[in-house]
Amino acid sequence: MFLENTIQNNLHSGWIEVITGSMFSGKTEELIRRLKRAQFAKLKVEIFKPEIDTRYDNQNIVSHNATEIVSTVVPAAANIRILADTCDVVGIDEAQFFDNEIVGVCNDLANKGIRVIIAGLDMDFKGNPFGPMPALMATAEYVTKVHAICTKTGTLAHYSRRKSNSDTLVMLGEKEEYEPLSRTAYNKLNQKKKS
Repeated sequence: MFLENTIQNNLHSGWIEVITGSMFSGKTEELIRRLKRAQFAKLKVEIFKPEIDTRYDNQNIVSHNATEIVSTVVPAAANIRILADTCDVVGIDEAQFFDNEIVGVCNDLANKGIRVIIAGLDMDFKGNPFGPMPALMATAEYVTKVHAICTKTGTLAHYSRRKSNSDTLVMLGEKEEYEPLSRTAYNKLNQKKKS
């Protein structure tokens, strides 16, 4: 019986879930939904966001639909490792803004038996993989890719087009600064820009 209990306890392991897609695709909404379910189940949940994300609230994670959940603001991924050590579930929003250490932090937490749920943009406004997101998707057990609706075609969108000419990689914004586009619409607008 002792051996069976030991084996059963060792089988309890954590995992990583990544929710990704373009802007306005519902990533944060889905993250909040999963975290609230974990709270409802009376699990110990800690939620984090990067200090750079001040769009809707300096403290809480807030979706475009104004759904929100209390979070802890951290300057770097290393802080999460320290603050989340005794949790059952860890939620992380806007993961693309964290340094590459976020990948090791998430793996360390999962290896300790913690369920890690991460949301972030898969691509930047230029259509390139964004920060640590490719590595997070590669190491995650579960990846959910959500899509917005293209503002030009009405089809599924997975690009986040920046409306301004700013070339800065990180620029916080909303519908005034960004729009979700399909591959066809994104490429068409980029062709016009080049000519």
